[in-house]
Amino acid sequence: MKSTQVPNRVLNNLVHFLAPYEQAVDELKLKLKGIKYGFMKRGRYSPIEFVVGRVKKVDSLVKKAQEKGIDFTQSDWEADLAREITDIAGLRVVCRYVDDVREVQQLLQEREDIVIHDVKDYIASPKDSGYRSIHMIASYTVYHGSEKITLLCEIQIRTLGMNFWATNEHELRYKYAGNIPQNVMEQLHEASLITHQLDVLMNNLRQEILTPQAVDPTLEEKLEEIFSLYVKQDLESAAALYREYVSGFEQAFQDNPKFKMIYDLLGKRLG
Repeated sequence: MKSTQVPNRVLNNLVHFLAPYEQAVDELKLKLKGIKYGFMKRGRYSPIEFVVGRVKKVDSLVKKAQEKGIDFTQSDWEADLAREITDIAGLRVVCRYVDDVREVQQLLQEREDIVIHDVKDYIASPKDSGYRSIHMIASYTVYHGSEKITLLCEIQIRTLGMNFWATNEHELRYKYAGNIPQNVMEQLHEASLITHQLDVLMNNLRQEILTPQAVDPTLEEKLEEIFSLYVKQDLESAAALYREYVSGFEQAFQDNPKFKMIYDLLGKRLG
C-alpha cells in the first residue's frame, strides 16, 4: 500500500492514537530515572548513566505499517497497529559497563509495573553490521483520561560505547538512504569490534574502579589512639598524631563508616 492510500481521517486519528504512547514514554522515563536517583540517594553507584525516549513519528509509523501490510481502510487498523508494531514507544537506557547493562536488564525483569515479553540479546549475538544492544519488548499500562490502556513498548539497554557506535551507524544509514557503501560498512564493522574490545576491557576494570582503595590497617590503630587522646581532652597530642598519620588520607574515610565517623568527629577540629 502506498502512503497516498492512507485516508485523511486515519492520519488525523493517528495523533489521538499516539497520545497514550507519549504518556507511557513520559512515565517510563521518570521511572527509569528513578532507578538511577534511588541508587544515588543511597550513596551507591548507579548502573544507569542516562535515559532517553521517543514516540514514532506519524510518517515513520505509516511507513512501517505499510511494510507489515496493515490496511488502514479496515475498521480495526488501530488494533493491528498496536499489536504488530512493538516499538511505537521506545526507551533507551545507557550504561557505563556491560555488567551495568545486565544489572539494569535484571532490575526491569523483576518489576511488577513492566511486563517483559521478549528479550533479544544483540550483545551475546551481534547483528551482522556489528550492532550490539539488549532489546526488550514490554507491556505497560497507562491511565489515559478515563481509559486504562495496556500497550507495547521497546526498551533498549546499551553501553556508552554501543550507543556511540549505533548513533553513527544510524546517521550513515540516513545519509545513504539505507544503502551504505561496502567500504563504509567494513569500517563500521571494524569500529564495532574495537568498541566491543574497549567495553570488555573497561568492564574488567569495573571492580577496580568501583572498589574503594584499601586503607592500611595500622592507620585504624592510629585513629583509635587519636580518638582515645581526644576523649582524654589531650587535644594537642591528638592533633599532632592526626596531622602526622591521617592528614591527606581523608578521602579513604568516605566509604568506611567507622573511619568516616572518626574523621567527622576529629578531622574538622584537628585537620
